[in-house]
Amino acid sequence: MSIPSSVICLGEILFDCLANEVTPYWEKVKSWTAFAGGAPANVASALVKLGTSAAFIGCVGQDPEGDKLLKELETVGVELTGVQLTSKFPTRQVYVLHSADGDRQFAGFGGKSPDAFADAYLKKEKLPTELFLEAEYLVIGTLELAYPDTRDAVFQALELAEKYYLKTVLDLNRRSQFWLNEGDALPLIQQLWQYIDFVKLSHEEALWLFDTTDAAKISYRLNSVEGVFVTNGAATVNYCCNDYQGTVNPVVVEVKDTTGAGDGFVAGLIHQLSRHGISSLTNPDIVQHIVTYACAVGSLTTTQSGAIAAQPTAIEIDNFLKQHQF
Repeated sequence: MSIPSSVICLGEILFDCLANEVTPYWEKVKSWTAFAGGAPANVASALVKLGTSAAFIGCVGQDPEGDKLLKELETVGVELTGVQLTSKFPTRQVYVLHSADGDRQFAGFGGKSPDAFADAYLKKEKLPTELFLEAEYLVIGTLELAYPDTRDAVFQALELAEKYYLKTVLDLNRRSQFWLNEGDALPLIQQLWQYIDFVKLSHEEALWLFDTTDAAKISYRLNSVEGVFVTNGAATVNYCCNDYQGTVNPVVVEVKDTTGAGDGFVAGLIHQLSRHGISSLTNPDIVQHIVTYACAVGSLTTTQSGAIAAQPTAIEIDNFLKQHQF
């Protein structure tokens, strides 16, 4: 029996295997440390830590790695009745190189094909409709569009979200390594826009899709979304929400690992949207506060290694904002 959750996060859960050496070269890495990750799973975990209930829907292998990942989400308090298991494919592991400033570079899947992992085989017919009856938001990414089974599940979830009046949030999360043919990405992403209410893009993703990083211009071109948020690492975030435009400069922190920072931003954003309500987006001061809060969650996530392991609590965010006089 599922427990009602405010937010459903659908997509991949995996291990980010971070290089223990600071080098951009795979062959120079002597050892790796595995951290629980995967953007939708990261968002679900971060939401619960902030105080907003969340459910995760995805597919994992029936292996020790899958068991460990689900145990970590269960310990945090994420609802897992939407998780599917398969014995045919292993749980995904992604290898990540990082530089001295904490920035990361994806280094593939240990020689395996991108579609050789469990998260590529989420079945749409097994999606638990009951989760959509009580939820307010659905969060998706774009990586799972690369695989036919999970792609069908994504669009089925979007249809359910439309049927039951959920707001949909797209965290673009472009990663070429996940695609067998990266040329398929753009036309498939374009099919999403009719369903999406809020979209978060990185600076690079905005340029790739729209040839601009101006959130207002992107919002105008889409002409259907309620909010666009363009992040740029530690640099200025610009946004357009219900025709209100603004910028936020994230607080500079000592960065250890940028993995999961964008997912932290998304979680902070949805947490605050859930707290204030959609009607509050008519107030530009509240919108500014919501984005500032989201930036704080993203910033603090970079101060430790791993995505889920590094996520802050609501108290830590409140103290951080007070310390920096927000």
